[in-house]
Amino acid sequence: MYFKQITTPGLGCFSYVIGCPAAGEMVVIDPKRDVQDYLDISRDEGMKIVHAIDTHVHADHVSGAQELKSHTGCDVMVYETSPVTYPFTPLKEGDKLTIGNAGLEVLHTPGHTPDSLSLLVTDFSRGNEPWVLLTGDVLFVNDIGRPDLVGDAKLDEQIQNLWNTLYVKFSKFPDSLEVFPAHGAGSLCGRGMSSKPSSTLGFERRHNPMLGFENYEDFHVTMSQEFPARPKSFTHIISTNANGAPLLERCPLDLAMNPFKFEEKMQDGAVVIDVRDAAAYAGYHIPGSINIGFEPSLANWVGMVVDPQADILLVVDSKEGYERMRTELHRIGYDRIYGYLSGGIQSWVFSGRPVDTLAIDSAQDLQTCQTENKPLSLIDVRTPAEVAGGKIPGARHIPLTNILNGQFDLSEEDHHILYCAGGYRANIAASYLLKHGYWNVRSLAGGYIAWNKAGYATEK
Repeated sequence: MYFKQITTPGLGCFSYVIGCPAAGEMVVIDPKRDVQDYLDISRDEGMKIVHAIDTHVHADHVSGAQELKSHTGCDVMVYETSPVTYPFTPLKEGDKLTIGNAGLEVLHTPGHTPDSLSLLVTDFSRGNEPWVLLTGDVLFVNDIGRPDLVGDAKLDEQIQNLWNTLYVKFSKFPDSLEVFPAHGAGSLCGRGMSSKPSSTLGFERRHNPMLGFENYEDFHVTMSQEFPARPKSFTHIISTNANGAPLLERCPLDLAMNPFKFEEKMQDGAVVIDVRDAAAYAGYHIPGSINIGFEPSLANWVGMVVDPQADILLVVDSKEGYERMRTELHRIGYDRIYGYLSGGIQSWVFSGRPVDTLAIDSAQDLQTCQTENKPLSLIDVRTPAEVAGGKIPGARHIPLTNILNGQFDLSEEDHHILYCAGGYRANIAASYLLKHGYWNVRSLAGGYIAWNKAGYATEK
């Protein structure tokens, strides 16, 4: 049996290829939208892609099932009651698929969504005992799937589904069964996932805090508490996946735009995302642009900041940077990408068009301001868990997600210094505030890490 886990960095997505080279066939589970990895495996291993299976209607990334069907003619399979509008082959509890030496058995495992499925995998070349459990988004390493994405009206039902799946249905399986989830660290589909890509049922039963409840009542209380902020992109991604993602060949033509064309598209309402690093953006940038630089979680932050239906323009350092960013955006259903600034920010500057700057203060600058009692508004944009570990004295805590949702009360005239752990999120927040009329905004270079390393006092 052939088995391979494929990781999508940043989003924390895992997809799987299971097949049999002797039989010349393979199946792809929870494929990402850019499908070249699967096509390469198909070619290199001599296995035809016969099925593409989604364990559920994903909320955080666009499925590649339609792309695979377009390239290979494979069946697209989801659970029989899944709320999708495209043609599919229905799967139900107990269905079994055989791919040469590989066997897959379908389990209905609701909880993350009502129509989630998991797959029991058996390698018949080694025995008839199941070896792997592909758990989709119902069970992760050190966490379980969030039940709230289908809405508050069904939250209690989903929590009950989670309990039944995890504590009842999975209880009949042995500790030795290996667990391979659809997501890992970096995903917003849970609350505390490990960076480890797989586990066993036994280890999770002993060490996963969400599998350690003695009664349903305590489990219900915990699963009713606050979940990670839901990006703007989730509703759009769910709808895209339910209706069948459009093929990438239908996306707008990609253009390297000169400053005149770029500005013209801006005036039509396009959102400009500047993907350069924090220091480069601070030096000078196009007025109104949002700074979301390359880092593993950039897709999640785009989903928080930018409307999924927006027309998008990119400021990048190279064509390679553009291609990389375009792939990241397509993975979360942001398809209205109309081009990038040819020649980068320098072409904008040399065209004589206006630029803005973002002042950056050092930890020493901030310490001087505090020592001299200069008036300033110090804003900590980290998560509550981070702030609980310590913050800069005098800082006001406003999480970045609150700023992006307009849940703050800040004077447009005050001198605001924003900080996060290292500077990335503070730049997102600062660029967002600049775009919305806050002219006296600065970012703390190196964030809380730099403040700590400089040896200055902190408070809890």
